[in-house]
Amino acid sequence: MESSEEINGHGETKNETKVADSAVKEETSECTVKEITTESSIEEQITESVVKEETCDLIPDSPSVEFTIIHNKDKYMVSMPLSSTIAQLKNKLVDMIGVPSKMQKIMIKGLAKDDQTLESLNVNSSSKIMVVGAKLQDIVAVSVANVEEESSSSKSGSSVKEPLCKKKLHLKVLERGIPDDALVGILNIKDPLPPHPLSGMLNKHGGKVRLTFKLEVDQLWIGTKERTQKVAMNTIRHVVSEPIEGHEEYHIVGFQLGTTEASRYWVYWVPAQYVDSIKEAIFGG
Repeated sequence: MESSEEINGHGETKNETKVADSAVKEETSECTVKEITTESSIEEQITESVVKEETCDLIPDSPSVEFTIIHNKDKYMVSMPLSSTIAQLKNKLVDMIGVPSKMQKIMIKGLAKDDQTLESLNVNSSSKIMVVGAKLQDIVAVSVANVEEESSSSKSGSSVKEPLCKKKLHLKVLERGIPDDALVGILNIKDPLPPHPLSGMLNKHGGKVRLTFKLEVDQLWIGTKERTQKVAMNTIRHVVSEPIEGHEEYHIVGFQLGTTEASRYWVYWVPAQYVDSIKEAIFGG
């Protein structure tokens, strides 16, 4: 009995040819779907990666904290990541309080160091951070006053400046010699101020005097047997110092509390290793 199927030139029936064509189409379609799916998957991965990167940029390195800054009785609210350093905080405060970063002293349970972080210092939303430092315009005003004073002195005085220790005002105190309880003086060394008051020194009356640097309130406390004078550091116009001849490990130091030399508070037998730190504590540095 003859088959009704027709034979093509390749010896295949029409039905076989149709089945083969259908299989090829399905395979092609499947490949196309796979390619589209793969491309779509790649696009999704790229998009997801970009979103992740953008999201990461938006997430700070550490949580932020808002705290209070106090400078000269003025209060400011500041928000920064906990990973921020004290140096970064100082830079942020320049425009807010008008004090150059190098002149700022940050007080957080004592003097904070530039490389310490807010997190390491346990700063939180209830923290009140004291900033000590004179504004630039105040520093300029003091410098101008000092230049004018020195210029006036040079015009009226002799060409050779007489050492402080040779002046009658200071001789009567220095002639008594080094106090028995004086701190040890060290030449050619710069030490930071100790945590305790500087003692064993004398004032112009020959009385015992001690200096306490209250950085947290920006004050210098000058204590004698009779009283303790609390001086705001930003009111100290100038600090002069000279080594004492024959005892160069000690200095005479004068704190100018007013506009003229007559307002200087003289302190004798100040250990030489603390002189620079005293000036930095008052004027910054």
